[in-house]
Amino acid sequence: MVGDMHSPYSLYHKKRHLERYCASAKVTQGSPSLGRSPTFGPSKSAIVGGPDIIPSTTTTTTTHHVEPTTPSAVKSEESSTPAEGGKPSSKPKQKRNKPTLSCLECVERKTKCDRARPCLACVKRQSPCEYTAVANLIASADRNNVTKNKRRVTAPPSKIRKTSMSSGVVSPTPVDNGWATIENRAHRKSMSSNGSSPFLLSNMPFSTSSPSNVFGVGQTHPFSNYWTCQGGLPEVISVLPSKEQADILIARYFEVVDPVYPFLHRRSFYADYERFWALSPEEKGASDASFIALHYAMYALGTQFMQFPSYAERSSSAEFYCSAANQALRVYSYLNRTSMRAIQAMLLMAYFLMNDNHASDAYAWAGIHLRQAYAMRLHRDPDIVVPEASVLEKQQRRKLWQAVFFQDTFLTVLLKLPPTATHSDVPADSLTDENELSLDGLDTCLGTHSRVENLMSINVIAPQQHVPLAPPQPHHIVDTETMKSDVSFIRCMWHLGNLVQENLSSPCSLSLPLANSPRHKDSLIASFRRLYKSFPPFLTMLDYSALQQQTTVHPRAVRQNLFLTSNYFHCLMLLHASENESAGVSANIKAALEAAHEAVWAFFKLWGLFETEAGVWWVFQHRAFEESLLIAHLLATVPQQDDDQGLATSSKSDPIFAKCKDDIARMMDIMDRYSGGSLEMHKTRKDVLVEAFAKTNI
Repeated sequence: MVGDMHSPYSLYHKKRHLERYCASAKVTQGSPSLGRSPTFGPSKSAIVGGPDIIPSTTTTTTTHHVEPTTPSAVKSEESSTPAEGGKPSSKPKQKRNKPTLSCLECVERKTKCDRARPCLACVKRQSPCEYTAVANLIASADRNNVTKNKRRVTAPPSKIRKTSMSSGVVSPTPVDNGWATIENRAHRKSMSSNGSSPFLLSNMPFSTSSPSNVFGVGQTHPFSNYWTCQGGLPEVISVLPSKEQADILIARYFEVVDPVYPFLHRRSFYADYERFWALSPEEKGASDASFIALHYAMYALGTQFMQFPSYAERSSSAEFYCSAANQALRVYSYLNRTSMRAIQAMLLMAYFLMNDNHASDAYAWAGIHLRQAYAMRLHRDPDIVVPEASVLEKQQRRKLWQAVFFQDTFLTVLLKLPPTATHSDVPADSLTDENELSLDGLDTCLGTHSRVENLMSINVIAPQQHVPLAPPQPHHIVDTETMKSDVSFIRCMWHLGNLVQENLSSPCSLSLPLANSPRHKDSLIASFRRLYKSFPPFLTMLDYSALQQQTTVHPRAVRQNLFLTSNYFHCLMLLHASENESAGVSANIKAALEAAHEAVWAFFKLWGLFETEAGVWWVFQHRAFEESLLIAHLLATVPQQDDDQGLATSSKSDPIFAKCKDDIARMMDIMDRYSGGSLEMHKTRKDVLVEAFAKTNI
């Protein structure tokens, strides 16, 4: 409408322009001393789409210097010219000249930009991150006054920042985790798959590339075409173990696996478990398929940790149980809908695949249940998304999300792949002792109302009726102190995972240095140490003799201690060993060796106290191997260090160097004694470690 030359708006401005032109021409003719011809800039009518009006130039008798009229002069003349009716026109409002500091891609997409170089949003979507010249100028000026490339971490909402009065764990303060620009990234130059340091990880293949029998692609019975399309759940039920065998396997699961991954509610599980075994065969065939999948996943893990029979027999039976769990999930249609039981079963299957030396299968499988957890909104605060739920159900949602988050974070640290469980508003400190001990929700079985429709599915799942809990048996009940220690352990691992995901998993997956300045590195290490000091004493005990005594009294707490110790010192080791030459960040060899020594000794303690379990846990074995290999690489570099790093040749007499050399020898000795797992994998690992050990100079 504005651009139409016949519109009333255009005609009005044409008339105004003619009046101003005539008035100006008269003033010029009557006052030749003004010394300028009536030259105008672009007319307002031309700006709004009207025809251009080119005035004729009036000559004067005296020759003067002719100056072009500036736009500001035109605006001042327009503002001083009386409008129609004799009223002065109002001065047009000026737009605020505010520079755009966000990157062009975020401006185009209308997404939040943290204004780093590159910004985190562009890094995640792998898009070019470009800024305007003004934004770059302002950023460079800021970098001259503050730390270079400082990344701003958005603080969580105040509700999330609240700490539980019952929790002794202090949430880590957000630290600067600024990353170098794309042009200055320290890409891989040696054996490191991390890219930020040549010390962190070797590229040798430590996981077999053969397909897993679990998904029905094995060559021999019972995996070759065992499951049929017509058999359905009764076919899966038909291969159940006896009740006596099932009781043994479930008890073994709660003894070994549940202490370090305590996301199942034992009493409600056992209530459903006993009720299931009391059903007739026909009724079992009509039961919840996701619960059958959970049964088989627990049978599979329980079988892996049995001491008898032989490893080959255990492996075959465990793989078949896990295959039955997968078939039950297929009957359940796990891609079309989900429930807490289905996610619990898939979570345990991922750990089984790791222990079966199929870490790549586990990583891909974990991606499915992670998306299903998002679809169930487990990543959201249950007080917001399910305010009407019982205290018990809310607590179980928090614990299940923590289990998904923990598996994703620490598996990606080992595999150097991007973390996925990155979006959540569930506060770790909401996992309180009061919520764990609450009786709200125990009047009904949690499993009967845990099924939730997948938000991406168009199917409607009919809700089940609540079934009262059966009276518990002694082994169904968890004492109060154990429940409190479990909650404390989960909170500690949750806080540690938050710190690891942001400062280790993300930059490692992008081959970025862990620190962009010496001060930044010191800040990261201080944050990890501050968090570790806030953990309760039973999780930070390092004395082996004290742990031996504790094993006879509270073996559950000892297992939790060793898992947390291994994860914490492994990550601290990576931080100390990290370097960034372009930013002046060097590896702290001695501190890295001290952290690696504590980390690998967590595995030695597990081997001494629970040898069978140490031979099964893949994550523990792989971390110990990485730590031993890193120690060998660090010891080989000691003579090349400068005195200002505190590593002169005379410092080789420091006891930590001799201890670390003994650690490598002990690790190679344990590798010779492995009785399970992939023997080819163990042989490959030992060959790599022996070669690295031969290059040490201590």
